[in-house]
Amino acid sequence: MPTEPILEVRHLNAYYDQGHSILGRPLSRRQVLRDVSFHIQPGEILGLVGESGCGKTTLSRAILGMLPHYDGEIRHRSDHPQMIFQDPFSSLNPARSIGWILEEPLRAAGCQDAEIRRAAVLDILQKIGLGPEFAQRRPWELSGGQRQRISIAAAVIARPRLILADEPVSALDVTIQAQILQLLADLKRDLDLSYLFISHDLNVIYQICSRVLVMKEGAIVEEGPVDLLFSHPRHPYTIQLLKAAE
Repeated sequence: MPTEPILEVRHLNAYYDQGHSILGRPLSRRQVLRDVSFHIQPGEILGLVGESGCGKTTLSRAILGMLPHYDGEIRHRSDHPQMIFQDPFSSLNPARSIGWILEEPLRAAGCQDAEIRRAAVLDILQKIGLGPEFAQRRPWELSGGQRQRISIAAAVIARPRLILADEPVSALDVTIQAQILQLLADLKRDLDLSYLFISHDLNVIYQICSRVLVMKEGAIVEEGPVDLLFSHPRHPYTIQLLKAAE
């Protein structure tokens, strides 16, 4: 029996208001996403690649329910899908300890038991390869790779089934990139996660994704298994991206 997708997006069109009248009505709308349809299976890492401004982040915002103007259908079979950001320093509260930051998603999910929250923090620190002493540290005391590990931990600690990873390794050097990609793969296996992995870097997409979508000017222009798309690209834009990545 076929498994139901963890995420289905059907005929999604999204818009941004441009300017407002003195009564607050939008003067015009700019279309950002154009008839976008795809799905993610449970346990899958689906890549989304395209140049800056093509609509990748807008798609993420729509999936997370942060976009006011769109039509089409978004169905996800996951409570509260979470985002991993490109810049962990800007997404981590510098005034709070790592322990407090990691407990916050549990508080938001309704966990009122402080002992349960603290045990979950120690467990997730162990899963991301950091010791219990990190719970007392502040974000500014950590390296870039350690901060990204904490950002990942904050996204997965409340056990969502769907993670949106928006350029999660682009700010890291190559050695740390490999470590973070391996961590994401390990967490996918251990926590039964699915990812929409967004990147402009085709080499990174090839390393971690099983299937990939290519986006240009708000539309999906090509999709397929990563090996097939890399070896036999069909769309001129995909061919252009692959040549640029050589």
